Amino acid sequence: MNVSRILAAGVITVMAALPAAAEKLSLPAISQYLNAMKTASGEFTQINDDGTISTGKIYIKRPGRVRFEYNPPDRTLVVSDGVHVGIADAKSNQKAEAYPLRRTPLSIILARDVNLSRARMVVGHTSDGTSTTIVAQDPEHPEYGSIELVFTGSPIELRQWVINDNAGSRTTVVLGELTKGGRFKDEIFALPKGAVIRQDK
Repeated sequence: MNVSRILAAGVITVMAALPAAAEKLSLPAISQYLNAMKTASGEFTQINDDGTISTGKIYIKRPGRVRFEYNPPDRTLVVSDGVHVGIADAKSNQKAEAYPLRRTPLSIILARDVNLSRARMVVGHTSDGTSTTIVAQDPEHPEYGSIELVFTGSPIELRQWVINDNAGSRTTVVLGELTKGGRFKDEIFALPKGAVIRQDK
């Protein structure tokens, strides 16, 4: 199971009533929005590279923590504890596996201090008149892949992301309305029990 594709887990919700002729959002404004998002939750749908679709719920607790609960028949669980990302497949007899979060593009928006103005981090910054899209990567390790983030403004909202991994796979995530705030216990971001830590992904 490819960790980058799983992390691309998304939320596919119709992006209705988008504002017309919106100005391109600045990198400092987007960074400020992400840094202000301490906790959030919402429904998601993941569109995989092969066209298959999964749904579920996402919980975010920045910095570093995220939990994807997939609905049946998928029943996959993906959890980041801030250091590693654990993947457990309830339909498999294999042990859960965990990989370093820093080696995934999702670590860019889960960082303690998101600074998209950092040199060579953003390699694309465009607007189609209704939304702003940025393409970001780890400037020290572009081989880890990239993440495309789509935002709307007034107020700024993260609408979707697309993860492009180093194997050429592309997984799209469209987010529904995120509920900001709330308290999530750290226990829900613990790695799956018995997860095997791997460093090669």
